[in-house]
Parts: sequence; C-alpha cells; structure tokens
Amino acid sequence: MPSGSEALDLVLGGGLPRDAIVLLVGAPGSGKTLLAQQTVFANGTSDHPALFLTTGSEPLEKVLRYGETLSFFDSHAVGKRVVYEDLGITLRDSGLLGVLDRLRELIQAYQPSIMVIDSFRAMSSYADRTGGFRRFLHDLAGTVSAFPVTSLWLGEYEDDSLRRGPEFAVADAIVSMETEHTGSGTTRALQIHKLRGGGYLAGKHAYRLSADGMKVFLRPAEPVGMPGQLGTERSASGVQALDDMLGHGHWPGTSTLVAGPTGIGKTLMGLHYLFRGLDQGEPALIITMREDPAHLERSVARFGWTLDTPGLTVMYRSPVDLHVDEWVDELLDEVGGSKAKRALLDSLGDLRTASLNQTRFREYLYSLLQRAAHNGTSLMMTYELPQLFGVTKLPEASASDLADDVVLLQYEQEASKLTRTVMLLKTRASGHHAEMRQFEITLDGLALVPPG
Repeated sequence: MPSGSEALDLVLGGGLPRDAIVLLVGAPGSGKTLLAQQTVFANGTSDHPALFLTTGSEPLEKVLRYGETLSFFDSHAVGKRVVYEDLGITLRDSGLLGVLDRLRELIQAYQPSIMVIDSFRAMSSYADRTGGFRRFLHDLAGTVSAFPVTSLWLGEYEDDSLRRGPEFAVADAIVSMETEHTGSGTTRALQIHKLRGGGYLAGKHAYRLSADGMKVFLRPAEPVGMPGQLGTERSASGVQALDDMLGHGHWPGTSTLVAGPTGIGKTLMGLHYLFRGLDQGEPALIITMREDPAHLERSVARFGWTLDTPGLTVMYRSPVDLHVDEWVDELLDEVGGSKAKRALLDSLGDLRTASLNQTRFREYLYSLLQRAAHNGTSLMMTYELPQLFGVTKLPEASASDLADDVVLLQYEQEASKLTRTVMLLKTRASGHHAEMRQFEITLDGLALVPPG
C-alpha cells in the first residue's frame, strides 16, 4: 500500500504492508500525524475510505484545522474518501471496551482500506492494572485481522518502549521517527525496526516536513548491480602540471583529491580541469558551497572563461541552513542523470562541516564517488589543509583513502620568497612521477617549473 511518499515506499521495500498493523512512533513534532494524513489521502476511495480516528491526545477539530494547511488535503474528500471521527468521548465515557465496540461498528460500516488511530498510546492510560490493556490489544488485533484493513497506530514512545510494550509484539511493522536538534537547526530521520515478511532498506533515512508532506531522502548507498560506464582509454586532464606527473593520463570516472592550504591554487586547478574538458566537448559540473555564481563568475572571467559556457552546470547551495541530506540527494541525481564527464566538488571540507558526523560524511562521499564512476564522470575534489608548510599527513576528513588520485599542494619558503610545490601522492592502478615539483600559476593553468 503506498504511503504517499515514493521514497518512503522504497525504504519499506514497496510500501506499507497491506492488511497489517503498523506502529508509527516518535516524539511530539516528529511528523507522525502529517505522514498519517498523507497516507490516508493517498489510499482512501469512495468504496473503501480511509478512517482517521483521534483519541485523547488532540481534538479532532485541531487535526482538521492543521490538515487544511496541507497541499494534499482535499476538503471535498472528507466524509467520502477520508472519514474523521473522535474516539475521545467514547474512551472517556465507556473506556476501552466502548472503543472496541465503536471500532467494530466503524469497520463494518465503512469497510476501510486503512485505519489510523492517533494517538494509540493515549488509550493505555484508560486500562486497569490487571492486564486490561493487553486484553484490549488482543481483541483489537483479532478484530482488525478479520477484515482487509491496514491499521496505522501512532504513538509517542521512548526507545525502551520498543522492547517492553505489548503493542510492539503485535505489530507487523514498526517505523520510528526521530528529531535531533543540532546547533540552530533540526534534523529528522526515520528507521524501520520491524517489517514482517518483507525486505526494507536498513539504517536511518533523513526526511523533511513541509506543507507538501513528508519528503524522505534515502540513506546514501549505491544500488547493487547498477550498470557501469567505466571507460577503457586514458585521457589527459588538461592541467599541464598534473598531466606531466601522471605521464599516461587518467581513466574516465577517476576521482582526484587536491589538498593544500589556502590560496595555493586548488580551486584554480579544478576550474582549469573543467574548462579544458569543455574545450574538448565534455560537459562539466561545478558543485560548490563556497562561492555563489556571481563571485564565481568574477573569478573565472580573469582567465577568459564564463559560467554561461554551453555544457557547464553550476550547482550552488548556501551552507547557511543547508539540509545536507536533501542536497546530497539532489547531487546524486544530478551526477547520475546528467551527461557531465567532468565535475569539481569545491570543497570536501564544506561537505564535512555540513554533515552530522564523520560516518555520515563518508557515506555521502562514497555514494558520490560510486555514482560518478558508474556514470563515467571524472570528479576532482578540493580539501583545505591548515598547514602552509611541511605537511606530513592528510587528515581523516580529507578521505584520501577513497580517492583514486591524491595531489598535495603546499608552500615552500626560499629566503624571503614563497614558492608553490606539487606532489602526486597516489594514483590507483597506475604509475606516476613521485617527486615534489615547483609550479607556477599562469593564464594557461598550473605549469611545472623546469628543474634547476
């Protein structure tokens, strides 16, 4: 059964299990009611409407008033395809037994395709201490199992409740929704804890809430069996200093890390790399959180280039209030769906800062490298080092182990003059010249200084 979110259906392995009991758990404000509203409008029909039942947590009028602000809420469908009812009065006056009788009446009368109870946990406070809630739960599970109806139970549960609550043993599927406050922002992630009889995508998947509903961003991972487009012929990068040290060029789909201190020429090397490719008819992509298009246009104009060059795409996002999972999702789609043969990510440090932690950052980067390689897109990445001189190791955040080629740029001091040096530390599946060489920045790019 569709949840109303295509990405969430992928996480669930195809959608919500039909004729099953699904527990949707999370803290207040995590989006449980929003998702439930999205689901009922995606599934309710005139013959088999969706039932949305409130209990003692929120008044029905409040749920409807909030629902009217959502883009998918159809007021003409209310009472026909989607039926709302407040069980709060029944619960207060007749307890759990009265609620059970009323639920049976509603199911028999409407023959719903899906039934939402919001909040399910609120009903447990009306049970006595002699196992009343367990008896109610047993009878309710038997009732809904006798009809072709999918039950969606919402509740504010803590993590330890997932192990102790009797409703979790009855449930066929458990979806948890978490909210985490980080600095001035908020991140949300959902996770499948249980899904009987079906496969699902494990791990935490970020999501965002808006008037259009829940938008889920799949945890970055490369689909198994994704067709590759790895090239079989080497090509020159077009950056003279790099080509001189590589000797034989590099494979299409290669990832190159350029690490060095501020002002050394990392971004410039990447831009020369892209525009050389554009001169050869290779579409290119600039990925940046560092310079907006206006400032970037001024920088490239110094070398006679323009961002309006046919075949060039600029993907800029401000790091302020950046939702990194959404950005990575767009980026992977852009790389996977575009015809770009060369791409520049400027810079890895910005991506690392935007990521919640090192593990998440490496997931993003691994997926990006795999998507680029399979697409035949050669990717150059920059990383800023704090040391101006004498770099002895690259930090873990540079992810140098994931890149195919690693280029180190740094300064050297000769008397009262600074010189720039370049060294190719690593090339995967290829030989290279491993010595440190001086280079100069010219209008034609980075050029090695002749020895002596």
